[in-house]
Amino acid sequence: MYAMHYEITLPADYDMNTIRNRVAERGHMTDAFGGLGVKAYLIRERGKAGSTLNQYAPFYLWNDTAGMNRFLWEGGGFQGIVESFGRPVVQTWSGLLCVRGEAAFTFPVSATRDRVPLAREADLANAARDAMAEVEQLAAHRSALISACAIDPRSWERVVLTLWIDNPPAAVPGERYEVLHLSRPGFDELLREAG
Repeated sequence: MYAMHYEITLPADYDMNTIRNRVAERGHMTDAFGGLGVKAYLIRERGKAGSTLNQYAPFYLWNDTAGMNRFLWEGGGFQGIVESFGRPVVQTWSGLLCVRGEAAFTFPVSATRDRVPLAREADLANAARDAMAEVEQLAAHRSALISACAIDPRSWERVVLTLWIDNPPAAVPGERYEVLHLSRPGFDELLREAG
């Protein structure tokens, strides 16, 4: 599994319905995309869920690099982002675990993304085990659809993404997002059952 994410920060007065309409028109294009496990079309809207900015921020979980490469380099969809918004920085992480949550067969309405730098002195095996244990715990929540974790070995940053069928519990750390659409052509290949 490979995690991929980019953030497009938009002006404070940007009409986020423009992004909602874009996703409504184009979101289905990744519903059967080969090699893709899950794509969550995420937004943050200024003044909602604690956000101070407007942002379009899709998050991907890939089953293989061939699909990810096709998306990025071969006109598989990323070119539309570049044409509309310029070329954003694309963050990638090596996947550790993706767990099916209690609400796996329901559509998510929100997401949390928590990024944590690993301390220089951290034992990497323990850091990976801790991240996976956190994902198991999050996925066991009755409102969780999936939870996944990954680590970027370049920056030594850990990321945990969880999709929720309602508002996430207040104690869950990280940025809050609204989910506009979820493509999940390779969902089952990514997952293992919680518990």
